[in-house]
Order: sequence, then structure tokens, then C-alpha cells
Amino acid sequence: METQVAVLGASGRMGTLLARIIDSTEGLVLHAGLTSSSALEEMLGADVLVDVSRIEASEVAVPFALEHGLDVVVGTSGWDEQRVERVSGLVPAERALVFVPNFSLGSVLGTALASVAGQFFDSIEILEAHHDKKVDSPSGTAVRTAERIAEAREHPLAAPNSDQEARGQLVAGVPIHSMRLRGVVADQQVIFGGAGEVLTIRHETISPEAYVQGIKLAIAHATSSQGTTVGLDGVLGLGDLVGRA
Repeated sequence: METQVAVLGASGRMGTLLARIIDSTEGLVLHAGLTSSSALEEMLGADVLVDVSRIEASEVAVPFALEHGLDVVVGTSGWDEQRVERVSGLVPAERALVFVPNFSLGSVLGTALASVAGQFFDSIEILEAHHDKKVDSPSGTAVRTAERIAEAREHPLAAPNSDQEARGQLVAGVPIHSMRLRGVVADQQVIFGGAGEVLTIRHETISPEAYVQGIKLAIAHATSSQGTTVGLDGVLGLGDLVGRA
């Protein structure tokens, strides 16, 4: 049976990639490509909405899609824990809401490994870089990584001099430093400082092809599960990795 997919943010980089993936994947059909000038009603009749827009549009479109019986995959940055918690209460029975800050399998594995390492170091910072057209910072991936590290730890982090602007934006006790540069797709380094040693967990995206498999997995998960899933790690079942550390 074919899955009808609506894409919000269809004219952007990820939206264009999504349309190509949907067109080339058996069992997926592009129902509608919505841009900033589209009426939300254009998504009606689809089975799932994949949202890769901006947070302002996303916060309106996601509740609308859930209200009208669509499963939803959110790839838009800016959905912090508070926003996720608020909208999770709107998910109808037998529908799914999946938040994926980064569709790259390597990136989600890097975050999972960072959450393991974060249990053993008290000095942790994140350096992330994206292309110069990315409008938000820090990235959703960096925020998710900091939150995962904090969740895995027994004691909260206390970054030194975190009140200074040059120390980056503090997320769950972890300073995040953002760069926006031409020629970069995505690059994240999680740096752990210890007595006499430094550990760096780095993931670099070379091209948008890194997102293809994760996008397919997220859509399949949304149409076959129920409730709210946060992170591609949740889709892949990597939650137990931290508990085994």
C-alpha cells in the first residue's frame, strides 16, 4: 500500500531532497509540497506530514496535522524539550509524532556515544558548524546532544564562566559554540576534557546524501508506531546504549 506524504518546507534544501527521495522510493507518493505561501489544508488527505520548515511555521502546522489525523515527522530545528512536551499531549490515539533533529545515522550514533562518554567527564563543550544559509543556532542536533548528555549523567554539569557571552549558549549545562560557514554542510564536535587527556567525538556530514536512509526510517516509523518519539536514536532503539555504559 502506498503512503501519501506531505512535505512542509518543500522549497528549501531538505524539502527538495525529500521530494527526490519520495519520488524514487517504492511505496511513497508525494501528496503535496507546501511552502510559506501554501494553505495548511493542502496537506489534508496525506498519511504523514514531514516538516522541514522553520519553527514559527512548524509550531502551527504540527498541531494542525495531528488534529486532522496525520502522522507527523518533524525535522525542523527549534523544538526544545518544553515545546515537545506541549505538543505531545495533542497526539491522538493510534497516531505518531516523531522528532528528528538530524536524519544522519552517523550523527545520531555520535550523539549516543557522547551521552555515554558524558557520564565520565565533567568538562564538556560542543562546537558545531553548518552552512551559512542556516538561520537558527545552536543546531537542533547540538541541543539534542547536550540534553542527552545531561539525561545520562548522575550529577548536573557546571561550566566555568558560563555567564560570559563568548562562552557559547548554555544548554543543559553544556556550552554550545555555533559557526555558520560557506562550504560546510554540517559538522559537530563534542569535546570532553579530563585529567591529562581530551576526548573528541566528531561527526561531519559531507553531503545531504547522509540523510536519505534516516528519512526513510523516520517515515516508516511514523506510519507504523504510536505516540511520541524523540530522536532518530529512538527510531533505531539506541536508548539502551546509555544504560549499558
